[in-house]
Amino acid sequence: MSNTTGKDGDGGSVASHHTTTTDSTACRQNLTETDYYKSTLSLDPAEEYKMNNKRRGLALIFNQEHFFWRLGMPTRHGTNADRYNLEKRLTALNFEVKAYDNYKQVEVLDKISEAAEANHSDADCFLLVFLSHGEQDHVYTYDGKISIQDITSLFKGDKCRSLVGKPKIFILQACRGDKHDDPVTACDAVDSELKTNEVVVDASAVHTLPAGADFIMCYSVAEGYFSHRETINGSWYIQDLCELLQKYGDSLEFTELLTLVNRKVSMRSVGNSNDRNAIGKKQVPCFASMLTKKLYFRSKQ
Repeated sequence: MSNTTGKDGDGGSVASHHTTTTDSTACRQNLTETDYYKSTLSLDPAEEYKMNNKRRGLALIFNQEHFFWRLGMPTRHGTNADRYNLEKRLTALNFEVKAYDNYKQVEVLDKISEAAEANHSDADCFLLVFLSHGEQDHVYTYDGKISIQDITSLFKGDKCRSLVGKPKIFILQACRGDKHDDPVTACDAVDSELKTNEVVVDASAVHTLPAGADFIMCYSVAEGYFSHRETINGSWYIQDLCELLQKYGDSLEFTELLTLVNRKVSMRSVGNSNDRNAIGKKQVPCFASMLTKKLYFRSKQ
């Protein structure tokens, strides 16, 4: 009975046991062929992005310290230290750095669109930094907010062909939530710099977004938490990123360097703040990498 084909009570066909076996065998055969095809691909785990073009590339820094009063956003004291440190470190890595302070929404969009429409054929990569407040997948300009996805989409392959296959680096210094990260041990040391600086936070939430191949999104804090900024020395994340870029920027693979930044920032604790609930709190950055090769910023010859 199991090897015959019959009719069910409603007149429909009933598959035989023999037919099922044949289908199962064919399925296994297809899987085997697919696996074999994949195994013919050769991937070199040490492959690096080509970084010997004429130019390292353009680096844009949008630094927002002040905001239009109607937005109700607090002044970001210390952000100019971040901008200065980034300019110095990125210039040392051979980037062409352009920094813009307190630009309005239309001005920021114009500069980003101009960069996306430029010819990057002789450049290694592209980098964009936003130092600001954030809110629900947006970052703030002087008088409004811009979608992070709208920014990154301008640099995808169908929009910016001269950056196809090249690293596109986005660094976002902004809060990503309204929670303080609590310490999990009793032996965390307070950074000595914090004794002379008040620690404040950047307002509101910025969520991780997918961008596309050869993008890397670098966030000052994990999603859901406050990002800390000292009113004199600048944000924890940018301070530690710049310090490690100075030490290892031209020798260490970039995602490995970012992992070191995560570790260094995570060792800090809030020492001096008007917000008593912030005392002793922590912070951990994160990055979302869609890079397909290793990324090095070795010195240009």
